[in-house]
Amino acid sequence: MRIHALPAELSVILLASRPQYLGASVAPVLVGAALGYAVAGSFEVGLFVLAVLAIMALHGGANVVNDYFDSLSRNDWVNENPTPFSGGRQFIQKGILSPQATLLAGLAYLAVGAGIGLVIVALAQSAFILGIGVAGVLGAFFYTAGPLRLGYRGVGEIVIGILFGILPVYGSYYLQARSIDLLPLLPAVIVAILIFLVILINEFPDLPADRQVDKRTMIVVLGIPICVWIYRGAVIASYFAAGAMLLHGTLFFGGLFYLLTLPLAIFAMRSANPQDLVKPGLYRANQLTILLHNVGSIALAAGLLIPGLIS
Repeated sequence: MRIHALPAELSVILLASRPQYLGASVAPVLVGAALGYAVAGSFEVGLFVLAVLAIMALHGGANVVNDYFDSLSRNDWVNENPTPFSGGRQFIQKGILSPQATLLAGLAYLAVGAGIGLVIVALAQSAFILGIGVAGVLGAFFYTAGPLRLGYRGVGEIVIGILFGILPVYGSYYLQARSIDLLPLLPAVIVAILIFLVILINEFPDLPADRQVDKRTMIVVLGIPICVWIYRGAVIASYFAAGAMLLHGTLFFGGLFYLLTLPLAIFAMRSANPQDLVKPGLYRANQLTILLHNVGSIALAAGLLIPGLIS
């Protein structure tokens, strides 16, 4: 169904979640499930689908709730350089959704995600999955909501790496393999780095507005030159992790396939330069980083599937 075929109110609420970017939350589920299938030799399709729906709902809820609290802090109001990738959806600022409707829509998304999560817990009968789900819901809400406001306290990028990297990779792996072990660690670290890079690169255009409202992102705290080096160092670290995967038979093809994305990573690192990152209208680094996240995650998942397919 096309979005514009929906009733106007429902279409606006769907668009407020930024559906074009929800694939970022599916990536860790794909990676974890692929590795779980390689280990277990079987695939729980129902649990996989539920996990995808749950994390997409939580991601959409986080996007909408964050718009509400970033509006409350005046962050999105003072942002003179909103981009397709940062600065919020701007529905409140444009009068498309009221603040109250935005908050209710965000809470509804989170409730849907939590409800699906409870179904997964009931089917898996796992306290481990329950813990991951609770962390996901609370993290999505308190990323910008008080009293924690994690995104305002210098730890937001790391929190996102955990919530949309480490935890969902481990959770989806567990749903297939029913095991808690170290095997998913390196793939989870790579996915966490990739989403960390997306968040970090998208914070550069928001720097003036974030400073104005004391939103202490990594860019605000450390400055542009240092964060450019952090970006490049994190990209390189992901390839060292992939190289380490070559030492383990089950992880070998996952690491190999990810290493094949190195040319894209080089283009992304070259685009992430201090001069261009804060210029209005220049989004090449943002686009390449998002592409690296998507292509890298798919390559990783495809490689991790191979041992299960050939066994």
